[in-house]
Amino acid sequence: MLGFSINLGEPLTAQTHNYILKMRNAGFKGIFTSLQAPEQDSEQVLKGLTELKKWCHDLGLGLVGDISKTGMQKLGLETDITSLKSLGLTGVRIDAGFDNEEIAKISKELRVALNASTISEEDVICLRENQADFDHLEAWHNYYPRPNTGLDRGWMIERNKWLKNYGFKVMAFAPGDGIKRAPIFESLPTLEEHRNVSSFFASLDLFNVGLDHVYIGDCDLSEESFEQFSEYLNKKAILLHLTRKNSILVKHSWHQRADLSRDVVRLEEGRIRQLFSQVELKSGKRPKGTITSDNERYLRYEGELEITKKDLPADERVGIVDKVADFDLPLLDIINSNQMIIFK
Repeated sequence: MLGFSINLGEPLTAQTHNYILKMRNAGFKGIFTSLQAPEQDSEQVLKGLTELKKWCHDLGLGLVGDISKTGMQKLGLETDITSLKSLGLTGVRIDAGFDNEEIAKISKELRVALNASTISEEDVICLRENQADFDHLEAWHNYYPRPNTGLDRGWMIERNKWLKNYGFKVMAFAPGDGIKRAPIFESLPTLEEHRNVSSFFASLDLFNVGLDHVYIGDCDLSEESFEQFSEYLNKKAILLHLTRKNSILVKHSWHQRADLSRDVVRLEEGRIRQLFSQVELKSGKRPKGTITSDNERYLRYEGELEITKKDLPADERVGIVDKVADFDLPLLDIINSNQMIIFK
């Protein structure tokens, strides 16, 4: 499931509502918001939460809030289950202050996201002893505003295996690639290696390593990523942006073959369609992302259409058709068997 974030530290406006509606229509299912950021104004947070939960209810979106005992006290709220339910959230991400007995009680009333990085075997045992509703429990990783503090990929993968052995569904954050959130403005990823990549790539990458849910940490997407999410969620297609206008590539949908090659994405329909005049295509070096078509010198491979996944040398049997935009190059490494691909 894909979700996104809304910052209650800023006033909610008509533009915010339009963004939420746009994301819902694209296929996103839930919203995450923090109720405890130290820079937030308590009155503004509560006012915004009232409006946000109404919008979520009207649009059929889930709403999960990040809470702690200190944060609730700052908002002037009690820290019991009655106060939590009064917030109108469909789920809570539990931060500091709540013990396992309290979390077990909350889980019987609300969906609860535990801290994926810190929960221990002793915590799981204690939750079971207190008859927590494990159907309502999930494990959510943090996002990391400060550069160099995001998680290591290998560590997260091993941690996720441990969590899934206990039956938890696991969530992580992908960065936004539009306007970054204050006060650091360095994006909000779970994995450090995702800090400066596109939101769309980071999200697919997280799903590919076994995450059950991915939320966008920042509160804005680039138009390019939004288009890609929309195509993926509605058509299961990966949209790749081109550096030139190429009406032939754009006109059709394509598919990666069932067998994955190490060096290139092979488009199943290339030799079937034979759409490119080989006389007009010139050979040359093929940096990563180059889209190529084989000419008659490649004999039965004539018309073979490929996208290079690594830098390859010139080959007089191969003509250059176009090139994938640089910001989409990481996507080439995670295109799976039979994946639909469209170009823009």
